[in-house]
Amino acid sequence: MATLGGFCQDCFKGTLRGDAKPTGTVETIHGLPTYVARPDPNSQGEPLGVVVIVPDIFGWELLNTRALADSYARRGPFVVYLPDFMDGAAPPAYSLSLLDQIEKPSPSWWATLTQKPLLVLKVLAIFVPRLIRIRGSVTTPRVHAFFQALRRSSSSAASARGSNNKIGVVGFCWGGRHAIDLCGTELEPGTPLVDCGFTAHPSMVKIPDALERVRVPLSVANGENDAFMGRAKMVTLQRVLEAVRDGEGEGGGRMHEVVVYEGATHGFAVRGNPADPRQAEMGLKAEDQAVNWFRKQFSSA
Repeated sequence: MATLGGFCQDCFKGTLRGDAKPTGTVETIHGLPTYVARPDPNSQGEPLGVVVIVPDIFGWELLNTRALADSYARRGPFVVYLPDFMDGAAPPAYSLSLLDQIEKPSPSWWATLTQKPLLVLKVLAIFVPRLIRIRGSVTTPRVHAFFQALRRSSSSAASARGSNNKIGVVGFCWGGRHAIDLCGTELEPGTPLVDCGFTAHPSMVKIPDALERVRVPLSVANGENDAFMGRAKMVTLQRVLEAVRDGEGEGGGRMHEVVVYEGATHGFAVRGNPADPRQAEMGLKAEDQAVNWFRKQFSSA
């Protein structure tokens, strides 16, 4: 289970935000069902740009991620899109509790023999078919098509209105690889698909290859005890981004940032327990990091 589909075990664990009450709307944006969070122009001003969230494995309907979209929109202010890049294949939210049940000590040896195997089979039945449907070769073209359409429409609208056409991408876990990829992809020579990116606890990232292609400012948030992006990988990640920043690779001269959160584990920015003061604090700091990063990048020339 620890390496199912290339994911770490923590990719499938965490806390479901039952307290979250999303305030956005569901619309069709560039052909995809999309959760949309917009700031109130009367109290929060005009948006500084558009932020698109590529979610973790639990997809666009997870309450935790929608609550983050609302918060980003309000605090930016930004227009925030959370599309269904998985075409309905995201695991259901209730499956978050299954691994916890598997790891929880059984009340008896009989329960261990009878209940644990059934839970494992249930996990496999839920996740294996869905992991096949959301593999990179299937979802990357869908993600790219959305951002290509968004870049074209944003540029046209901004030209007509004389307003900001900045686009940022956020990627969590499964979405982290896509976010990093988008930071090195162009619509056409000289026109990047996104203007900047933020990723928290990215998974399945090819290091150093993916990072060497980064061509726009990128901010990374990662836990000190991340099961996928461990300390050795983080050292390499920082070294590569520093080299790119200093002009030794494509996109040289771009400013990047890497923040490692002491004691945090994989998934802390989205699925941390809000009832745990330490987890809640780290989740809020990662949110602050993202919001401040996009404010800075959207306000730059």
